[in-house]
This record gives sequence, structure tokens and C-alpha cells, in this order.
Amino acid sequence: MARFFIDRPIFAWVLAIIVMLAGILSITSLPIAQYPTIAPPSVGISASYPGASAKTLEDTVTQIIEQKMKGLDGLDYISSTSDASGSVNITLTFESGTNPDTAQVQVQNKLALATPLLPQEVQQQGVQVTKSSASFLSVIAFVSEDGKMNGADLADYVAANVQDQISRVQGVGDTTLFGAQYAMRVWLDPSKLNNFKLTPADVSTAISAQNAQVSAGQLGGLPSAAGQQLNATITSQTRLQTAAEFENIILRTQTDGSNVRLRDVARIELGSENYGSVAHFNGKPATGLAIKLATGANALDTVRGVDAKLDELGKFFPAGMKAYKPYDTTPFVRISIEEVVKTLIEAVVLVFFVMYLFLQNFRATLIPTIAVPVVLLGTFGVLSAFGYSINTLTMLAMVLAIGLLVDDAIVVVENVERVMTEDGSTPLEATRKSMGQITGALVGVALVLAAVFVPMAFFGGSTGVIYRQFTVTIVAAMTLSVLVAMILTPALCATLLKPVAKGHALTNTGFFGWFNRVFDRGSHRYQGVVRHMLGRGKVYMLGYAVVVAFVGYSFTKIPASFLPDEDQGSLFTLIQLPPGATQERTLKVIDTVEKHFLEDQKDAVESVFSVAGFSFAGSGQNAGLAFVKLKSWDERTAAALKVSAVAAKASAAFASIRDGLVFAVVPPAVSELGNATGFDLMLQDRGNVGHAALMQARNQLLGALAQEKGLVGVRPNGLEDTAQFKLEIDAQKAGALGLSMSDINATFSAAWGSSYVNDFIDQGRVKKVFLQADAQFRMLPSDIDRWFVRNSSGAMVPFSAFATASWTSGSPRLERYNSVSSVEILGQGLPGVLSSGEAMDLVEKHAADLPAGIGYEWTGLSKQERASSGQSSMLYAVSILVVFLCLAALYESWAIPLSVILVVPLGVLGTLLAAMLSFKMNDVYFQVGLLTTVGLASKNAILIVEFAKDLVAQGMDEVQAALTAARMRLRPILMTSLAFVLGVLPLVISSGAGAGAQNALGTAVVGGMLSGTVLAIFFVPLFYVVVMRLFKRKPTAAPVLLEGH
Repeated sequence: MARFFIDRPIFAWVLAIIVMLAGILSITSLPIAQYPTIAPPSVGISASYPGASAKTLEDTVTQIIEQKMKGLDGLDYISSTSDASGSVNITLTFESGTNPDTAQVQVQNKLALATPLLPQEVQQQGVQVTKSSASFLSVIAFVSEDGKMNGADLADYVAANVQDQISRVQGVGDTTLFGAQYAMRVWLDPSKLNNFKLTPADVSTAISAQNAQVSAGQLGGLPSAAGQQLNATITSQTRLQTAAEFENIILRTQTDGSNVRLRDVARIELGSENYGSVAHFNGKPATGLAIKLATGANALDTVRGVDAKLDELGKFFPAGMKAYKPYDTTPFVRISIEEVVKTLIEAVVLVFFVMYLFLQNFRATLIPTIAVPVVLLGTFGVLSAFGYSINTLTMLAMVLAIGLLVDDAIVVVENVERVMTEDGSTPLEATRKSMGQITGALVGVALVLAAVFVPMAFFGGSTGVIYRQFTVTIVAAMTLSVLVAMILTPALCATLLKPVAKGHALTNTGFFGWFNRVFDRGSHRYQGVVRHMLGRGKVYMLGYAVVVAFVGYSFTKIPASFLPDEDQGSLFTLIQLPPGATQERTLKVIDTVEKHFLEDQKDAVESVFSVAGFSFAGSGQNAGLAFVKLKSWDERTAAALKVSAVAAKASAAFASIRDGLVFAVVPPAVSELGNATGFDLMLQDRGNVGHAALMQARNQLLGALAQEKGLVGVRPNGLEDTAQFKLEIDAQKAGALGLSMSDINATFSAAWGSSYVNDFIDQGRVKKVFLQADAQFRMLPSDIDRWFVRNSSGAMVPFSAFATASWTSGSPRLERYNSVSSVEILGQGLPGVLSSGEAMDLVEKHAADLPAGIGYEWTGLSKQERASSGQSSMLYAVSILVVFLCLAALYESWAIPLSVILVVPLGVLGTLLAAMLSFKMNDVYFQVGLLTTVGLASKNAILIVEFAKDLVAQGMDEVQAALTAARMRLRPILMTSLAFVLGVLPLVISSGAGAGAQNALGTAVVGGMLSGTVLAIFFVPLFYVVVMRLFKRKPTAAPVLLEGH
């Protein structure tokens, strides 16, 4: 094949140009993302039951729906929460690779079976099914700069004019408004109602009758009388629009002709639909709109669409109203991809200089450099064909590929130069001869590198997704690289290189002369050392055995983790007050939190958006959440301004807050897999021992974990049990007094829990009408006695006549996991001391001491990590086995591949040492780095073994062949390895956005490459000689794939 293209260089160029064009076209269409869709797809079900307690919700809604969720394809686990605020959220998480649309349809079908069994009030409000990711993509804060609009005004404007528009943007899965739109609030006064012998039910009936839309038909409607000349629509009563109109609603006409109107028994105002959340942006009243990404949508495109829609809507905002983005996950994605692109360019430049240093010939250096754009652009074409995106993983794989792809071209060019110098032949003849010598090695190297990476592609779960991105990118780049080395590079060598005289030596003047003299001296010494090692083989093989033992031991000691933590430019602060605390107290704590970030940490923090009443741990008056946005990365280069330092300083400051628990948490590297880094455990009531026993077990575990020095931020992700006031109705007394139970229930739930009556029109938009007791009539237990119910004979009976009350306790938020009552516990290992894997082992150790009937399961990121941890050793074993088998097939020998495989531990040694010295974890990037090292170490070995084998076939003895091969291949091995190390070096030293991933991968590969090269050039000749002597038999003449001999 190479010979065909050596004679037709233009054909080779045409192919290269076509590949580059395909790549350029696909770059424009490839989506950009931080990570591919790693998180398994999930479908959410949400329902609401206003005024219901968490226990009522769990028994009447959550369990009913859960029991019907059977027979769903690929369902992994199901988790649910029932909140005392009246909301139920059930999340069904499916296995990776499940089609989210199919999953949603199946869930909706099952839900249809459960809906008729739900309470009427829940059905009225509707049950929603969404397929959005669990975490927020971004949060938009709306503020009134001039203070003319308060939080409620802003929330109403956003609900009416912004929320629906943003929800329709391509890629938006779901939106959450921190605030609520206006509603007509009718605040009842019980003593006035009693004066007129009225009940809340009477008020509700009167509003329904008088705030109604009537379809009154037409004058002259068809069929009409003959000769009818007029046709007009009749408008009769329409919906009411203002508070004044509601005040005039007639409740009763007295015997003296006077009317009792609504204003006589209630206060009517335009208020909010609910008062559950209060938001502030940098201390100013605000409202917020949180956006969740639809499953499978592209984050950057979605945020661009949202921004464009906001710009369009912004022109119509009321004067002084502005939108800010206090939390946005996409700048990190954009900037981290830019950082990797910068690294790519740095890598190409560094590689060019290394080649120039060794080849000392501009034309020869240009040839491998031309290979870089051809292969990289071609790889983008392959990514596009596979439907992948430009993301951190594919771009990092590209950086690795640069070092690999230049290698092939260097091997070709260096060998052509060597043949020209030794034979004095023309570039054309030298290229033909050279390609005959090294085609086998090129194919061998390509096979080995492909063999190392291909097994990774067959992994399941989230790690499989990550590995697949690497596999496809690197294998595509490697395949293209070998094709370029066999098609384009020989054609370029034959046409670009200048002929040199036989025996031509490299220059001995100037810088290059000095370099060559040093290199030659080193080369002579190197040959002396190798000769010495071959003479004392047993001693050095013993030393090698010690290295292998050390590698095996260290491997078990390196801490495990899933992905390195990243500084994404934002953090969350979770605020949790004691059970029963009011919103007023929560707002005071939030003030303290805001002050800390905006004053004490103003060098690092740009803005703080806080919400009282909403938190990832559950909603309620005693919960709060703050989104803290940090300044851009280039303004935060100091270590004290990095996100982990900011969070640590904040947590230390918040420890002194007396009125509640406040945690500053760093978002995880993959936001779809949860809202905080660290471990995520679900403690389950497997033996049906009851809520109290489960809480006791939880407290026992939390107590044990609190004693562990290596764990930080250990917390229950939920709300503590609170005091509850239980009202007991004596049905016998009520019956004797002539009261119906339905009247009693309707009166109480309307007065204390609020009752939705019907709708009215405000500014052209349909909004709701709510009935509830005025605040001062529902604050204390004694206020219950103010309320009366009318009996069958028209007399008013007070609640005290038939009801008694007592205090109990209960949970405001009940969780279930896989249809079993459970509680969630979060926490993490102390950074730099315990990895997430070790932290999880520690938690499991303590969980084993829990009482009978209590079980546990990992969820979220921890579940993924546990699933991947067992796979890595299997992965390495399979990769090394496949490399061995490929080489055995290629060289038609069992012995030769063994001498190549023996080099693997030498490369792994460096990777392990680098990881230990820089406190890196055994995470996904480390594993990819390790496999790259295995491939590269084997590659160096192949280059020596291939030549030694040829020399033995020509009649040389093993020792001499090994020495000669080592001398001939030293220069290309050092050149390719140095090119690779310098190409990856920018990854090791990067410090901006996305540095976590770059450092993890760079450190592993550079460490492995250094030890793999330095030790391999000495040990491979030894391995070759030892293995050949062990298998003493006549070696085969030539590898299967050689041509041109």
C-alpha cells in the first residue's frame, strides 16, 4: 500500500484534503458539552395535595403511584419524597442507554392506572410527568433596581410573562419559580361570620355563583325566523377582575332588605398564590426562575436559547426590572473546553520543537507536523459519525492522541533519514526500503494501542459512557494516524526530503552540534549499561520482580474515586433551622450568610441569590438555599480563592451560627448525578420497624460517623421530625349536635389550610381565588375555638363542643427508596485525606452495626462509583490479555509478545508514583491514563523487539541483535516519548476551569511515560534475550504483515 502512494503523492494529498474537509464540516455541527450524558435517564412524577401532612401524602398518593410502577423496562431504582407543603415527587431512574422517551411513555401508561385511585383534590390539581435532569442548569434572578417592585410583584410578572416563554425554549425540561403569581385572597374573620350565622362554605358558594362566566348565546342565532335582520352575540355575567368587585359579592339578603356583602365578613386583597418562598439577590428583594435541562438536550445550546429569549423579553420589562444569572453551569463548560483547546495548541507547538531538536532538519520536521491537522480533523469527522459531542473527554483524548499520532510519522521519517544516511540512496528509494522495514511495526503499534482501549468500550453504567468517548476518539485517531503514516507520510518523504550523501553525519557545530555530542556520548554509555545488564540477567530480573511486587502492592493502596472535583465557579449553601422554626427566623440566618459572602469573601464572590422556604433537602419555613456565584477564574488564581477554599472558610464561619445548621457545598463534577460532592447513602426500613426506629438508627449512624476524623459535612438530607397538633373530632357528639362530618371538614380545611374556589381575570390573565382565615385567627391552638359550624337546625356550634386537641410529633418530609421508607445521609471524605471510595468503606463499616431490620443502599454518584470500582482491575487484565493475543497473532509467536508485555509494570510504576506524590485518586482519568501508559510502554518495546527479531532472522545472535536494535531505535524512542510527554505537559500544569480533569489525566500519563521510557530502554533488550532463551526454538522469519522484503 505504501509503495502505491509513494509513486502517487498527489493521490495521497487528495485523500488527506478530503479527510480534513470532512472534519472541518463536522466541527461546525458537533454540539459542545461538559460531559456526554453520563447520568442515567430519569423520569419524574409530581403531584400536590394542598394542606395535607407528609404521612397523609405518603399513604394516599406516593404509595398508590409506586405500587403501579411495575414492569417498566430498564428501571434501576425509584425514589420519592412526600412533603408537608403538600407536594409529592417521585423519581424513576433507568439504566444507562434506556430511551428516555420510551421510559416516559411507559411511566405515563402506568400512572394512568393509579390516577383514578388518588384523592379528588390531587386529581383536580393534576399529576405531572417530566423527563428533565434532577439538577438545575441555571437560575435567573429578577430584581427591581429602583425598588419600585417588591418580591411578589416581580414573581407575578415573571409567572405571567417570562416563565411560559422560557419553558418553551428548545432543551428546557422544567422550570421552578421561587415565588408565585398573584391570586385573589379572601381573608375570613370568624367572629363576623358567626354574627351573621355564615360558614366558609357559604362564602365559597356565593363566590362560585357570582364570579362566573355564562355563555348566553346570540340574538338571531340559527335556526332563525324568516326575515331576521340582526345577529349579535349576547354577553352576560363575566368573571370579576378587582378586589372592589369581590367586596361587593352578596352573601345573604336579610329580612329587613339589607345585604350582607363579602367585605362585611372578610378582608379581600390581591396577594400571592402561596407565600412559601422569599428570594433575595445580593440582599435586594427578587424572584428567581430555575431551569432544568431536558434529558438528552445540549446545555450550551439551551442556555443560548434562554439568553436570546430573555434579551427579547427584556425590552418589555417594567422600568427598573433587570435579570441576572446567579447560577449558571455553562460558562464552566465553555471555558474548560477553551482551556483544553489551548492545551491542544500548546501540545502541537511543543511536539514540533522536540522533533526539530532530534531531526535537525526543517523539512523532516514538517512532515509529522502535517500529519497532525489531518488526523485531528479526521477524528472530529469520526466523532460526528458516532453522534458524539465536543466535550472534556473527547478533547482530552485528542491531546493524548497528538503525542500518539506524531509517533507514527516520526518513526517513518526517522527511518527514511537513517536509510538515506546508511545507503546513500535517493529519498524515493530510501522511502521504499524504509517502509518495507517498518510497516509491520506500525501495524503492530496500532493494533496494540487499539487493543488497549477497545475493551473499555464494553463497560456498562456511567463509567462505560466515559470510557467509550475516550475509546472512540483515541482508536479513531490511532487508525487514521497509521493510515496517514502509510499513505501521506511516505509520499511526503519521497517528495519533500533532500538526498544526503552516504555516511552523512549530523552537524557538530552550534547548539545542535552540542546536543548531538551529548546524545552520542549518552548513547554509548547506554549501550554499555545494556551490555552489562545482559551479562547479569538474573540479578536484574530479580530487581524487576521487586518492582512488579511493589506495583501490585501500591495498586491496592491508592484511594479510589469516580471523577476529580472541579472548581465550577459556584457553590450552594444549604440552610436548615430547627424543626418548627418560622420563615422570619430563616430569613435572619440567610442575612448572616449573605453578609459573610458579600463582605468577608468579597474577593472571591460575585453575587449571592438566596431563597427562604426552598432547599434540596426539602421545602418548609425552616429551610433555605443560597446560590453563590464566584468571580471568573482569571480573577481567582490564588489558592485561597478557589471554590474548595471558599467553601471551607464559609463552613468554618457558619459553625458559629446558633439558630441552625448551614453547609457550604461544592457542586459535583457531573451536576446530573446530584447536588453535592461526596457519598450519598439511603438508610432503609427493610424490616418494617417503623419511622421512630429508622430515625433512631439514622441518629446512631450519624453519631458514629461524627466521631470519624476523616469525614466532613456528614448530614441527613431531610427535615427533622417536628411537633404536630392533632385535632380529634368526636363523631358521636357531632352527630348528636346535628352536624355533618363533611361540613366540619370543609370549614376547617378552608379556614386553616386555604381552599381554592375558582378563577378570576387579572391583567388579561386567568388567576386563582383562595379562601382562608386571616393570619391573626389561625396562629394559636386556642384560635380553633373561634370557629363555628352550622347544624341542621341553623344554630352555630363551636368546635370546642365536639373536638379535642393534643400535641404529637411527625416528619414534615418522608422519603422512600425502592418502595421502602428511608432516610438519606450525605457527607464526604476530608479532601486530601480520604477519597470518596475510602469514605464509603468507612460508612459501610459503621452501617454494619445498625439494628436488625435496617438496611442501606448507595444512590446517585455513589451507586455509579460502586458499580465502576470492581470493573477496573478486570479492565486492565482484559486489555493486557488482548494486547498479548494481538502481538502473538502478528508475530506468529508466543515468546515475542511476552517480552513486550513484561514492560507493562515499568510504565504502571511511574503512573502510581506520580499519583501518590501529587495526591491524585484512582479515578476514571487515572484509569484512562494507566491504559494509555500500558499502550505506550508496549509501543516502545515493540520498536526494539521488532528490529531485534529481524536481525536474528538475518543470522545474528540474540544478545548482539538486542544490542543493535536498542542502538538503532534509541533515537526514535526518545524522540517519540519526549514528544508525547511534552505534548501532555500542558495538562499537568493547567490551573483554570476544568483543571481537575486535566491534571488527573496529565499526571498519570506523564508519570507512566517517563518511567516506561527510561526503564524500558534498559529492560526490553534484557526481556527479549531472557524470553528467547527460555523458549529456545528457531524464530519465524518475518511477521505476517511485513511487505517489501
